[in-house]
Amino acid sequence: MSETILRVANVSKRFGGLQALSDVGIDIKRGQVYGLIGPNGAGKTTFFNVLTGLYTPDSGSFELAGKPYTPSAVHEVAKAGIARTFQNIRLFAEMTALENVMVGRHVRTHSGLIGAILRTPGFKREEAEIAQRAQELLDYVGIGKFADYKSRTLSYGDQRRLEIARALATDPLLIALDEPAAGMNATEKVMLRELIDRIRKDNRTILLIEHDVKLVMGLCDRVTVLDYGKQLSSGTPAEVQSDPKVIEAYLGTGGG
Repeated sequence: MSETILRVANVSKRFGGLQALSDVGIDIKRGQVYGLIGPNGAGKTTFFNVLTGLYTPDSGSFELAGKPYTPSAVHEVAKAGIARTFQNIRLFAEMTALENVMVGRHVRTHSGLIGAILRTPGFKREEAEIAQRAQELLDYVGIGKFADYKSRTLSYGDQRRLEIARALATDPLLIALDEPAAGMNATEKVMLRELIDRIRKDNRTILLIEHDVKLVMGLCDRVTVLDYGKQLSSGTPAEVQSDPKVIEAYLGTGGG
């Protein structure tokens, strides 16, 4: 049986009078692509923000690779092993693509502030290794030729790929992608699917929030459907698609 990378149980979150999440739980195995779908306002992004330390849950338990995990500050979450992208792209616009990925890699560095100030041999060696790894990741996601371009000059689809490269630079146990296909054209979506599939084949684990039901159902190993902050259904794509509750609430009689 595959190792469980992330186990979340009974997570609830309220904002004033709104119960945004109510006893939500998921279980993700190593190497899976796990989809989280639901209508607008279903609680998907709230769940992501709780998982990655932007919001504090009112209740719930978390395990990451079999160890208790407490979502806290965002940088602590990255150190723990969860890297995320955002629905609205958050790159350093004036930095090059390579520099953006290097920033992600610094979560795993050891030289510290003194080494950086004094530019010790250890620091210089580590910086060279970080740059080399960043270039490898840009090549991996298919934008290596743009390493020296400022991120703001890249196409929308390439900026999405850059975000994924930066997330991979942290050597995460879990990559959480928040609507990566949003705003993409059909060609970019095909390329995104191929990239996510490649990441999965390299035995990495992905949690995917996505509005594009066709993309989710064709890519994910398991899917959870949220509706008004509650779990409506969980299972394989085929099981979820045939669940009458899901058809009524989200997919519609046409299936997607």
